[in-house]
Amino acid sequence: MSNRKILVTSALPYANGEIHLGHLLEYIQTDIWVRFQKMMGNECYFVCADDAHGTPIMLKANELGITPEALIEGVSERHQADFRAFSIGFSQYHSTHSQENKEISAGIYNKLNDAGFIKTRIISQAFDPKKQMFLPDRFIKGDCPKCGASDQYGDNCEACGATYLPTELKNAKSAISGATPITKDSQHYFFDLPQFEAQLQEWTQAGHLQGEISNKLAEWFEQGLQQWDISRDAPYFGFQIPGVENKYFYVWLDAPIGYMASFKKLCTDTGLDFDEYFNKDSTTELYHFIGKDIVYFHALFWPAMLMGADYRTPNAIFAHGFLTVNGQKMSKSRGTFIQARTYLESLNPEYLRYYYAYKLSAKIDDIDLNLEDFKQRVNSDLVGKVVNIASRSAGFVVKKFNKTLSAYAVEPQLYQEFVDQGGQIAKLYEARNYNQAMREIMKLADKANQYIDEHKPWQLIKEEGKEAQVHDVASLAINLFRVLMTYLKPVLPVMAEQAEAFLNIDSLNWGNIKHPLTKHQINKFKPLMLRVEDTQINQVIEASKQSIQTTEPEKEEDDSMIQIDDFTKIDLRIAKIVKAQAVEGADKLLQLTLDIGEESTRNVFAGIKAHYNLEDLEGRLTVMVANLAPRKMKFGISEGMVLAAGDGKSLHILSPDSGAQAGMKIS
Repeated sequence: MSNRKILVTSALPYANGEIHLGHLLEYIQTDIWVRFQKMMGNECYFVCADDAHGTPIMLKANELGITPEALIEGVSERHQADFRAFSIGFSQYHSTHSQENKEISAGIYNKLNDAGFIKTRIISQAFDPKKQMFLPDRFIKGDCPKCGASDQYGDNCEACGATYLPTELKNAKSAISGATPITKDSQHYFFDLPQFEAQLQEWTQAGHLQGEISNKLAEWFEQGLQQWDISRDAPYFGFQIPGVENKYFYVWLDAPIGYMASFKKLCTDTGLDFDEYFNKDSTTELYHFIGKDIVYFHALFWPAMLMGADYRTPNAIFAHGFLTVNGQKMSKSRGTFIQARTYLESLNPEYLRYYYAYKLSAKIDDIDLNLEDFKQRVNSDLVGKVVNIASRSAGFVVKKFNKTLSAYAVEPQLYQEFVDQGGQIAKLYEARNYNQAMREIMKLADKANQYIDEHKPWQLIKEEGKEAQVHDVASLAINLFRVLMTYLKPVLPVMAEQAEAFLNIDSLNWGNIKHPLTKHQINKFKPLMLRVEDTQINQVIEASKQSIQTTEPEKEEDDSMIQIDDFTKIDLRIAKIVKAQAVEGADKLLQLTLDIGEESTRNVFAGIKAHYNLEDLEGRLTVMVANLAPRKMKFGISEGMVLAAGDGKSLHILSPDSGAQAGMKIS
């Protein structure tokens, strides 16, 4: 079988801020997969770039009194330094503000335009009369038209969750100048996505996406695809649309094309054939690693653009979930909004690489960085199990046997068991189920430590005539360590390099572990990894609080306390469960029809199926949130929320005292 040719990308970090631990989840996930592919002998390239265009970058540069080019250059240097420190091994790291991207973006646009996929129409937008510029939704603030909450963005309310048009916002102000926006017409350019509906439906159901993503896209198809606005008016930092005055490509048009541009730069520098990887009939493989929040752009707009411009589409798009810290959204006030640079000042980057690997699977579930578990996991697995094997055995070989391993491997069946497990571990890496791979590796590490414990070389060395046995036991342990470090190399490249120096070998390689090292001279053992200490974690948390306070003293994010004004917005009502029924295809949900008085009923989906019989629910009174924005679910519209309490094992819906009636408002 010939080696595979693979091109891999990660989503482009925006050039308007620093790399933080949430970003690193994706880059570490991708890097592990790329390193594994290379260890398998495949030709694998990993490209990325800074996403360098858009209104926020233009405004930030103005605020700093520098050019956008100077801003993105400085950010790129810091981004790349952070990535290097975490051993993210890009083949090429570029910028969307590059000549390659300008040419490819123009080429794709012209192909789409010539084929009739670009449409124009006049739209009305908010305009800042003071700054003389059109305002993106996020640069308009005002009062929510639904709940009245102040200081809300122009597209959605963070207080009640409502979505709306910027023109619906009450008391709207420009977030840039404070001026009251006016409405102004402008001609915009649209990519006619609906023309690709049939092709996209087929593509999204053809195994290119995770099941959860395909199901989500099916909902979007049901709602109907819309034309996509790909233009922005001057002033704007980006590429001008070919042949059009004062119109620029929207940042999301040229951002994914940045993958192609970065690879084009690599091709120019190394002699690789760009067309071999991107022509329509390419037999190479293309994979995108992304967060679940940008699926719409990558799984609909991007493949449609490629189809329309006659390029190949990706083999697969791998989406992951968000990062939480200690079970909650990253918080500046709690010191858990941790930047890469802050982490690096106190902690070994390979701790994080291993912990993410231990948590990551091929699913799109959110990943929790529990800092106590992080400490225990690294100390137990890496220091207490893997490194311990080498540190317990190396001294005997170095001091007693002239740094030379024994002539043959005792207990070959144990060594063979470690080697045989390589096939399963490789399959888990390939499928991105790193969490299972780490567990299989640690099971082997336990067996290696058990082997040492059973033979007790520290006792045998004191017994006359047992030196040869000590030599064999310590030598086998070191060979088992070699196998484990080979399996861990995609996750821990720096520790693997140190292990290679200790073992006195060129490279830990999957293909070289079939046979143990015998009569082989090793080097003196040096500690490969130190334990994580509470003081280090506390330093990171405190430094994160301080760095945020110096830059944003006026506002703390994610404070768990709410004000009385927040609470009074919640409309809690007594509701009578008129009907309870199972939801076909749902494991946890029940569909409840709720009477909330005044001859009004609501349809609510509640995850209580495992805790109640249907007949026990009907006729009961409960408490519901009556002013929660309706939520479209796979099974229908949920028009509120039933309140329940649980301990993780059981769940109980809240019931009012006797005498309460449906429709009563709780105050």
